[in-house]
Amino acid sequence: MIGRIPVLDVSPSVDCGRRPAKSVVGEVFEVSATLFREGHDLIGANVVLRDPRGRSGPWTPMRELAPGTDRWGAEITAGAPGRWTYAVEAWADPVATWEHAARIKIAAGVEPGLMLEEGALLLDRAAAGVPKKDGKAHVLAAAELLRESELSPMERLEAALGPELRAALARHPLRELVSASRPLPLQVDRPRALFGSWYEFFPRSEGAKVDPTGRRRPVSGTLRTAAERLPAVAAMGFDVVYLPPVHPIGRAFRKGPNNTLDAGPHDVGSPWAIGSPEGGHDAIHPDLGTMADFDAFTARAAELGMEVALDFALQCSPDHPWVEKHPEWFTQRADGTIAYAENPPKKYQDIYPINFDRDFDGLVAETVSLLRHWMSHGVRIFRVDNPHTKPVVFWEKVLGEIAKNDPDVLFLAEAFTRPAMMHTLAKVGFHQSYSYFTWRNTKQELTEYLSELSGESAAYMRPNLFTNTPDILHAYLQRGGRAAFAIRAVLAATLAPSWGVYAGFELYEGAPAKPGSEEYLDSEKYQLRPRDWSRTDTLAPLLTTLNRLRRAHPALQELRNLRFHPTDNDQLLAYSKTRGEDTVLTVVTLDPHHPQEGTLSLDPSALSHLAGGPDEEWGDGQWEVLDELSGAVWRWGRHNYVRLDPHTMPAHILTVRRAAQ
Repeated sequence: MIGRIPVLDVSPSVDCGRRPAKSVVGEVFEVSATLFREGHDLIGANVVLRDPRGRSGPWTPMRELAPGTDRWGAEITAGAPGRWTYAVEAWADPVATWEHAARIKIAAGVEPGLMLEEGALLLDRAAAGVPKKDGKAHVLAAAELLRESELSPMERLEAALGPELRAALARHPLRELVSASRPLPLQVDRPRALFGSWYEFFPRSEGAKVDPTGRRRPVSGTLRTAAERLPAVAAMGFDVVYLPPVHPIGRAFRKGPNNTLDAGPHDVGSPWAIGSPEGGHDAIHPDLGTMADFDAFTARAAELGMEVALDFALQCSPDHPWVEKHPEWFTQRADGTIAYAENPPKKYQDIYPINFDRDFDGLVAETVSLLRHWMSHGVRIFRVDNPHTKPVVFWEKVLGEIAKNDPDVLFLAEAFTRPAMMHTLAKVGFHQSYSYFTWRNTKQELTEYLSELSGESAAYMRPNLFTNTPDILHAYLQRGGRAAFAIRAVLAATLAPSWGVYAGFELYEGAPAKPGSEEYLDSEKYQLRPRDWSRTDTLAPLLTTLNRLRRAHPALQELRNLRFHPTDNDQLLAYSKTRGEDTVLTVVTLDPHHPQEGTLSLDPSALSHLAGGPDEEWGDGQWEVLDELSGAVWRWGRHNYVRLDPHTMPAHILTVRRAAQ
């Protein structure tokens, strides 16, 4: 039912309010609604934010976002994790309505005395709602000034409507005909759900020893040797260390190097083929060490200021204990064999997928138990492998169970699939999602896709922009050389608050298994891959700088504040982010081969907070821009020449300030 003053189309509203919008502690986001009333009387509006205990904080005044549109908005932020609510209230504003009429009538000499007395009576009423300690005396004094007969009508009006009165009524307005939307849910998570830099590596490759002739058995690295890599990862500024599965690996149908079907006796197999006689999802691969070694690894990461994210892959090798203990959890084919996993044309003979239609409740209970097992060993972030191949309702139940007692535990969905599934997984509880970023490389692709991610869908889905993964080596990196790696790192680190790299990215690893393939040559998924971290010609200095800038600039820690700026060269991409007084403008070349130049035209609407307003005339040299990558300082205006060489300066990351005149 519409209220006395219609309150319509409140945003964000996820599935018409049936599911919560998402935010993190301290994140600023906009609540908007369409508000209007009959006639010409003025209205006011505010957002009411209630904490998980139902307590209402100071309400936030709304403003009309563009004159004449009836669309109102306000920026709000929540201060603690939990399930909050927000609602929009619209109300008749009799004081503003009276002031508007009084200024016109008194200036025209129409009933000035009557208008002033009506205003005084309104302020008498308004004063009743203002506390003594918060400006009540100013409201009463303004009412008396309206009745001061020794002043002219216009002098009385101007004297009464001073800053003290406006400040008091801004905090305690006289509201009539209050109409409210229904409360909408808001899930507030810890900041890591939105902002973080991820680094993925295989523990078994760190400290591994491999005979290039293949005559000697390779020696796996361990969790203890992998821990020796952690200080270097922390020094690059990463917040999250993500590990592929660390469990025992099956022998049956084990894959050999480069995903071959004829594994030799010394081949280590894929960590995603989980389970052997040594154990299943709750065990550590014997080559990696013991649970005590895992505990030491997570403790060392914590000492260095990082969290450990663990892969959770709900699938089995043919040797997993579940195959004998729970045959009902798998699909038997007509010939009696168990169906293995497929993603045509890819075949995963070493992996059995789960059938969720025979013992749904049992699988939910087992999954929750496994997650809590690893949570008890210090894991508070899980990267979930292929969640889109499992029922959505399964994840809704599992993630809901975990959130009841451990709302700080976060889940990243590895769901490279159709948009509807990706969005729904986010709505039912996944805190982050992989994205199509890897396959968006042109100016148009990046602009359209990131506008989508930072727009309406940002209310419930948070993208994590990985530059590469063990499964994905895009042709852009294969063919673009070292400059391509630098370009993609800058884009991922500055377009979104969460980004990640897979080990070897800093060493420019870009050789594909074969032409047209996105698989790596000598993929680490199937063999040990020790690396020479003593090399000096790496991308590590740039990664370190990017992560330092992300921590230093609050603007880079948010998603919904992304704004693109036009350039006259499709090989140059420009965008800005702002939070409070912090504005960062990034300009990146998309061509990894040749220098590119062009004119960047700053969008006044995106930078109006730095000016007198979006319509202010912008002169040459109005802005001081500091390039955080080179240290150069320039004075820019509305239109600016840019030249970027991918081999020496692939991007400008600029702090923007109003220049001293």
